[in-house]
Formats: sequence, structure tokens, C-alpha cells
Amino acid sequence: MTAKFTPLKDHDTPIKVLFTGYLCTVGIGYLFALMQILFTHGMADGKFGLSIDDIVYSYYGNRSGTVLENQLNGAMKANASAQERFDIIEWVRNGADEADYKADGIEKIVEERCVMCHNEAASGLPNFKDFKQLKALTAEDQGATFASLTRVSHIHLFGISFIFMFVGLIFSFAETTTVQYKCIAIGMPYTFLIADILSWWLTKIDPIFAWLVIFAGMGMAVSFMFMWVTSILEMWLFKPVFIDGIGSQYLLWRDSKEASAVDKLLAGIKNAFLWIKPVVVQGVTKLWALAQEALKKKP
Repeated sequence: MTAKFTPLKDHDTPIKVLFTGYLCTVGIGYLFALMQILFTHGMADGKFGLSIDDIVYSYYGNRSGTVLENQLNGAMKANASAQERFDIIEWVRNGADEADYKADGIEKIVEERCVMCHNEAASGLPNFKDFKQLKALTAEDQGATFASLTRVSHIHLFGISFIFMFVGLIFSFAETTTVQYKCIAIGMPYTFLIADILSWWLTKIDPIFAWLVIFAGMGMAVSFMFMWVTSILEMWLFKPVFIDGIGSQYLLWRDSKEASAVDKLLAGIKNAFLWIKPVVVQGVTKLWALAQEALKKKP
């Protein structure tokens, strides 16, 4: 059957350069995004590397201490010496009094270590030149606020969906992937993106959902990498990979007459539904009959 589109390998070189430039740029951007996660959320528990505790502390909060104390022992640990952090934490635990703020030298530490980032020009960060904003951080750490989650959620939904739209558009010209798997790969990142955003809100309510944050993030990464690698290989290395190389085995598997893994999964779900359906219908019928009897007996 003749393809209804021009495969990636057959596009003109300028188009390939355009597609490759975009894919390389967003690929580098994706790496920097992962690095940012490691240096922000990944330091929430004071240890480098993303863990469940990092997710819980970032969204639900570490409610055993104050926001300022947890930040000093976590993501902001490297920005002040051990003695300076001890002095600030001691001031917080003693009531965070404004008079002691100046008398104990805390104001000087904040000006030297914190104000360079936490000032009136910083977007999305509290202004430590305003004592009231600093004082607010001496309360119990309850993680991300609903206001901040709303702001970050809409930014991610708009921004990342555009990235995946163009990556998916380029990948849609791939010819080594079946239409079935192509549709799954293109749709996966949107499903995981929504799950990722939803998991932030759920974790804010209950820390048990922290696992969903990591699972959704991994799902987006896998789908992104699959589309990215397939597109690059088809544009520039089609013959050495898919004709002469290891990719030829994949094409043989793709063209096999046997049912695909997805077909087998869907068939299994369908059979399970056909088996469960009579049981569900029978159960609902009995419950309805019992409800009718109860209504008739009601005085």
C-alpha cells in the first residue's frame, strides 16, 4: 500500500535540517529541564537525586518543620555556611521576632546570602527585603500553595503541549512504525502530561500520590525519546540502521502477520469484559430488585 505521506528519509534536505534543528533544540531543553528538577525538587530532602521524599516535600510539604528551615536544610543548603544556617534556624525556632532579626545578625546573613535572588525584581520568589514575606516562611511547611500549583499547571499544560505537538508532527512522517504504534506514541505524552499535572494536586492533598508524579514523568520521557530517536534515525541514518543494521530485525517483526502486543492486550481486555459483563448485569439486577422490595416495604 502506497504511503499517503512523504517519509522522513525522502524529505528535502532543508526540511530535514529544519526538523533536526527543532528536535535537537527541544532535546537539549528537555535535558536542562531534568537538570533543573534535580537541583530544585531533587534537593528538597537535602540529598542530591530525586526521591519520593523530594516529591512529598515539594508538594505536600515537610510538616515536621517550617518552610524556611526545610529550605535551608534542602534546596538552599549550599547557599549558606553551616553556622549561618544554624543561626537562622535558631532564630526561627525562637519565634522569628523582628527585633531579634536585626540584633542577632540574621538580617546581615539574609542580605549577603539570600537577597541576591529573593528581591523585588525576582519573579515568583518571595522578596526578603520585605520582612513580612520572610516572616511568612517561618510557618509550618505545607508544600506548594494552591495558587502556585495553578500558575505552574497552566504554564506546563500550554507550553509542553506545544512541544509535543511539533515533535509528534515530525514523528508522524515516520515509516518504520505502524499506524497503531504511531498513534499510541503521539498520544502518550498528552496522557502522561495530564496525569503529571493531576498528580501534583493529588500529592498536595495526600502524599501517597507522589509515586504518580514519578510514573507520569517517566511516561513523558519515554514517549519523547522514542519519537525523537526514531525521527532522527529515519532522516539521516535510514539505510545503515533500518536496512543494513539492527533496525532491519524490527522491520521484520513489524511486518509479521502475527497479532501485535497491543492487539493481544485489547483482545484480552475485550474477553475479560465479555466474561465480567454477565456477572455485573446479574449483580445490578439483583440490587435493583432488592431496592424495589425495600421501597415497597417502607411505610
